[in-house]
Amino acid sequence: MLRFETAGESHGECLVATLTGLPAGVPVSLAKIDRELWRRQQGFGRGGRMKIETDKAHIVSGVRHSQSIGSPIAILLENKDWKNWTEALPVETFEGAEGKTKPLTRPRPGHADLAGALKYNFHDARYILERASARETTSRVAVGALAKAYLAEFGIGVLSHVIAVGSERLERSATWEELVALSERDEVLLGCVDAEAEQRMKLVVDEAYKTGDTVGGVFEVIARGVPPGLGSHIAWDTRLDGRLAQAIVSMQAVKGVEVGFAAEGAAAFGSKVQDTIHYSREQQAFTRGANRAGGVEGGMTNGQDILVRGMLKPISTLRRPLESADLVTHEASPAAYERSDVAVVPAAGVIGEAMVALVLAGAMIEKFGGDSMLEAKRNYAGYLEQVKNF
Repeated sequence: MLRFETAGESHGECLVATLTGLPAGVPVSLAKIDRELWRRQQGFGRGGRMKIETDKAHIVSGVRHSQSIGSPIAILLENKDWKNWTEALPVETFEGAEGKTKPLTRPRPGHADLAGALKYNFHDARYILERASARETTSRVAVGALAKAYLAEFGIGVLSHVIAVGSERLERSATWEELVALSERDEVLLGCVDAEAEQRMKLVVDEAYKTGDTVGGVFEVIARGVPPGLGSHIAWDTRLDGRLAQAIVSMQAVKGVEVGFAAEGAAAFGSKVQDTIHYSREQQAFTRGANRAGGVEGGMTNGQDILVRGMLKPISTLRRPLESADLVTHEASPAAYERSDVAVVPAAGVIGEAMVALVLAGAMIEKFGGDSMLEAKRNYAGYLEQVKNF
């Protein structure tokens, strides 16, 4: 079973990620992990924190000579901003520490501040926001890069693009070649494959900058080369679409998820929604007339591309703060402002890739097992032969 955990606070000394269950023999490249971390930091609308941090993965266990060895993998990710917070967030208290804290007592609407303060009985939401921060997703992207490396050994790729920022939307599908080219760019604007649509999206972000506001959007993650039969229909928690949905909605600021063309399908008749089934004797495989299901039927992959979209709300920290109430005095007051972004949709797409890759890698390991990649590939090849001869 593939399992990952993250630890660390936004302004703590470092972030930590662990990944357990990856077979031995997966090629691991620090340069590729760092490239994914770089992609997460890009995009028009990012805040000042991205000018401080240059994320680099430091693997301390589970990888030797550029390969996984089957034991738990641990990754450290330094927070360069820690030097500005060493006295505000010390592990051990010290004399005079009270005067060094940076309390947040005016919770931000839409953030974890108030709910977390009530839950943990903190009259200062600093500890809540430090862990609830999207800075935590740096760890997810790091372990997601390892999941991607595992999937690549089976010819499976996972990429993303932005299909909407605010009210501006890409009104066409993206080709796989466009997604590959997008992922290889060294300059990222808003992560859209269409230059004209991307410029319209940029105008929306410009408006948010001018008015002290923030803006959300929609990203799409596509996984190509996924075999049929991952996941299962037999229990609610084995259905792969449910697991994908949970993974995406677990991301900070994501409030909705769509597998395939769910919203469009909900407004149409069944005859226009289902993907017709055909058989190609030349390919010795079943084929489909379309992919409105997004590659998942009955909780199982059907061999088509996996299509998952995340609906990202505008982030909660506004330079023009909304109404709030103080945690200590209970008096009305404007919400606190923390250094923050205006738009993060391209970054969310990269994080979404990591989450989809982790879910798919977990499903592959559950189905094909293998303590080593040699064993896993042998099992996989046997299954593909079975499917071909069905």
